[in-house]
Amino acid sequence: MKELAEYRVRLLERLENAASEFRTECLNIDDPYTPLDGDSWTAHQIAVHTRDVDALVYGFRARRTAMEENPEFPTFDGETHMSANYNPRESLQEVLDSLVKNVRSLVEWLRALPIESWSRVSRHTTLGSGLTLQTWVEKDLAHIEEHLETVKTKTPGQLTK
Repeated sequence: MKELAEYRVRLLERLENAASEFRTECLNIDDPYTPLDGDSWTAHQIAVHTRDVDALVYGFRARRTAMEENPEFPTFDGETHMSANYNPRESLQEVLDSLVKNVRSLVEWLRALPIESWSRVSRHTTLGSGLTLQTWVEKDLAHIEEHLETVKTKTPGQLTK
């Protein structure tokens, strides 16, 4: 049980650090509106997407899993969400600060939960049942780290400050 508690402490630390590292990497890109790989998303789009998925998907699912009895979640279509909600005029700094603030708030909230909350379960329309609060936190971290790597490994034409 001690190992699991230590793992969760490290998980939350890494989640906070990943969000901060993601903010730093995005802000270091000279032109956040240039596609990172030819016809792919820009750093600005990736930042908006990462912030929205943290808040609307994984953070939301973690909170509901802790507070409700076996909630069910629908599939989230990130492409459709971006098509309907992306605002290129939104400040990159504000987007990234919002991500970091949301992650910190989630981490503080998670740290205050009783240990048994981490094992509460939820369901997903395509992923099935038995998805714990811990699962959603791990997925949140994996998603942020995935996009952190994308921004870090930008094409050679993308210069950083």
